[in-house]
Amino acid sequence: MAASSCVIVGGSLAGATAAATLREEGFDGRLVIVGAEPLPPYERPALSKEFLRGEQSLEEQYVRPESWYDEHEVDIRVGSRAVQLAVRDHQVVLAGGERLGFDALLVATGSRNRKLDVPGASLPGVFDLRTADDAERIKAAAAGGARVVCVGMGFIGAEVAASMRMLGHDVTVVEVFETTLYRVLGADIGRALEGLHRDHGVQMLFNEAVASFEGDGRLESVVTGGGHRIEADVAIVGVGTEPSVELMAGTGLDQGGGIPVGKTLQTSMPGVFAAGDVVRHDHPVFGEIRVEHFDNAIKMGQTAARNMLGANEVFDDPHWFWSDQYDSQVQMAGVAATWDRMVVRGSLEDRSFCAFLLDADGVVRSTVSLDHKRDVRRSLGLISARAAPDPAALADPDVDLRTLVPGKG
Repeated sequence: MAASSCVIVGGSLAGATAAATLREEGFDGRLVIVGAEPLPPYERPALSKEFLRGEQSLEEQYVRPESWYDEHEVDIRVGSRAVQLAVRDHQVVLAGGERLGFDALLVATGSRNRKLDVPGASLPGVFDLRTADDAERIKAAAAGGARVVCVGMGFIGAEVAASMRMLGHDVTVVEVFETTLYRVLGADIGRALEGLHRDHGVQMLFNEAVASFEGDGRLESVVTGGGHRIEADVAIVGVGTEPSVELMAGTGLDQGGGIPVGKTLQTSMPGVFAAGDVVRHDHPVFGEIRVEHFDNAIKMGQTAARNMLGANEVFDDPHWFWSDQYDSQVQMAGVAATWDRMVVRGSLEDRSFCAFLLDADGVVRSTVSLDHKRDVRRSLGLISARAAPDPAALADPDVDLRTLVPGKG
């Protein structure tokens, strides 16, 4: 443990998890967290679900109780922004000019929402969802039976649409692609999820883009490029994210696709690590990827913390993710931007399935399930091993996927 001073920029799940891991691993030196939001680090998944619906409090989302930071001598700077990394001096510069010296630095600044650049995007009633404050403002604006338009039907859009319907709101979706989650899951799986939302009363316009938001001082309607006019009191925009890399300006690491890190989550600058949504990671199985989800933030935070203390661990997690929509659950493992074949266990039509996404060599790159418990988690070994099992065995629900891992049968 050569480091005597560790600084974490980003009051995020990855950042707070890293701080906790540093203390758990015995680091007793100076430890500072710099977070731009005026709140202790909190978990974000519930913002589109239980917290948005008023079923859970914000305090229930805190990564650690507020008292934990004092109890563990963590200097947490909420509402503080880091604006510059002085590499040669091993210092982080805060807004206002304060400089924090470090032996080891973790950048966990996450990502921010892309903005929709159309007329009326700044009207009251038009929101995006990234922070607890965003969720609070959406809840307040939607109270009393608002008509809601969700722009974008990725995971956040799908979860928000489900939550708004569960609260009894009229919900219309405007999506530029041909079906739900098309860019992530493809047409066949996307349509299964589309059917789930249609069954719950969501109106959907696909292959459509928003041309403008209109209203006299406040949102009254959403107009699409195809000429549809949708009356609305609230619009929630979810059209993707971009990594928050501004801290790395001047270092050569402020790239649009995220902060590049090697297999141990260290950047090209000694002692400077990155974790979470902001990272473009050289993964030993998937190559260069950027992953945004809860489980990844936790595991990256833990690995980065140990490596800040000299562990030199390779981060090779095969990735696992879930999304709750109504009473259904989507699970995913692995990473597959494209695939050559899909093998299905269960039934897409019945919306109870596990789909295996295979490359041209038959290697399992990713698995996706809807209300089909266990199989995604059981496929993690196949993905890590880059296995190419018999497709008939993948499709057979009586075959335990764990037995198909080479050397495990």
